[in-house]
Amino acid sequence: MATMADVARSAGVSVATVSHVLNGTRPVLPHTRQAVLDAVEELGYTTNTLARSLVTARTRSIGLAVSAISNPYFTEILQGVEATALEHGYSLLIADPHDDPEHERKVVQLLHERRVDGMIVAPSADPRGLLAYLGRHEVPAVFLDRLVDAPDGAPRFDQVCADNAEPTSRLVTHLAGLGHRRIGLVAGRPGLSTTSERITGYRTGLAFGGLPYDERLLVHGDSESAGAEQATAALLSLAVPPTALVTGNNAMTIGALRALRAHGLSVPGDIALCCFDDFAWADLFSPRLTAIAQPSRDIGAQAVRVLLERLAEPDRPARTERLPCTFVHRTSCGCPEDRGSPCGPSSPSSPSSLSSPRSPREEPSHDRRRR
Repeated sequence: MATMADVARSAGVSVATVSHVLNGTRPVLPHTRQAVLDAVEELGYTTNTLARSLVTARTRSIGLAVSAISNPYFTEILQGVEATALEHGYSLLIADPHDDPEHERKVVQLLHERRVDGMIVAPSADPRGLLAYLGRHEVPAVFLDRLVDAPDGAPRFDQVCADNAEPTSRLVTHLAGLGHRRIGLVAGRPGLSTTSERITGYRTGLAFGGLPYDERLLVHGDSESAGAEQATAALLSLAVPPTALVTGNNAMTIGALRALRAHGLSVPGDIALCCFDDFAWADLFSPRLTAIAQPSRDIGAQAVRVLLERLAEPDRPARTERLPCTFVHRTSCGCPEDRGSPCGPSSPSSPSSLSSPRSPREEPSHDRRRR
């Protein structure tokens, strides 16, 4: 088996230079770097990761703790994390906390015991145990997708997520602009920052659309399909049900569609639908789903980059990064197929610049909605 010394002799450089090239610990001239890489390829040299970790006290591995890995949103985040980690020479250890605070603390401890250099975690609704463990052991960590507020307002850990409030507000304002006056929200699990921020966006959108907030039109689907199906059924049972729905994530969109089908309602003929989270088959539904697309892979990739910056500069202030979302305009909101942009000819950048709502359209009768 080839050694680092063999690579150095073949490339005509010192062992230290080979080490710098392979570990990225010091800039090396391009032609020297290429000579080393050519020698590595020719000799079939492989790094002894275990030996290197004993010397450097680094395993070049990252722990990733996210729930619902089967969810397409988190699957795409995982792809972004894995690709960027590999690009920087890091391997990935993955655990699913199942959105359970106690299990979350256990899997984080397990990853820590595996001596990962740092962690990327999507916190549960009650992250107190997680925060206590990470703080006590001074584990470098980045929170992903879901934010954790510090009591003094300054984040203790780096955080990377999408914008939540403004895009949700945009969906609501779009529906109000189409004449809807009773717009329901199927929100996620209480306690999650994504849920609270999307509720804030919902209420902001109502205000921009000149609509009052009605607490009966806000239900929680607990971020899952089954919960959203029940929550949507509850909305449909109101004496005056909503004429439009906004769902808080892709899983809840599926649940809401099941409930609408069970009640014999068509989208958008009987009820308009917009959803937070775009997914691969959203364009294949009939009608095609109007959605907010999160930059999932970019979120995962940026979380890795922020973690590596933290490892390089342990004492720098923690920061929170928000990545912008995209309004994907289709037809489930009730707009015609050939309408090229949300809310008319122009594509406004914020709810304040959206066109004023049109006059209310006739709302379906109670009997029609139960057909």
